[in-house]
Amino acid sequence: MELFASIALQTDASTTAVLGTVGLLALFLSITAHIAARNVLGDVKFISALGVGPLPAVISTTSQVFEISAAIALPVALAIDFAAISYLYGEDRRLSAYITAIHVVVTILLGAILVGVVALIASAPL
Repeated sequence: MELFASIALQTDASTTAVLGTVGLLALFLSITAHIAARNVLGDVKFISALGVGPLPAVISTTSQVFEISAAIALPVALAIDFAAISYLYGEDRRLSAYITAIHVVVTILLGAILVGVVALIASAPL
């Protein structure tokens, strides 16, 4: 794609880069988990959502660093996301599965919007 040709890609997985990626992804997943839980449950504490994001972020980053197949990493991350939501929000399995599904949808939508914004900014004339 010509659009991303000017963006320098990282070629080395340094410790700082990996930790920064995990931290930002964990924050992003925590925010989307809070949006999903708030959508389903109403008024919830953001502190609960902070516990949802880190483990799926670690799984995602680890699978990329060690080149583990997404067919393995995605179900594991979803299962851990479900378990964290179930535990932290104290809901039954059915409602936790619903919140997890909404979390996936919100994450995809918000991620697509953010990638689009970055692409627009990167392609803007100087």
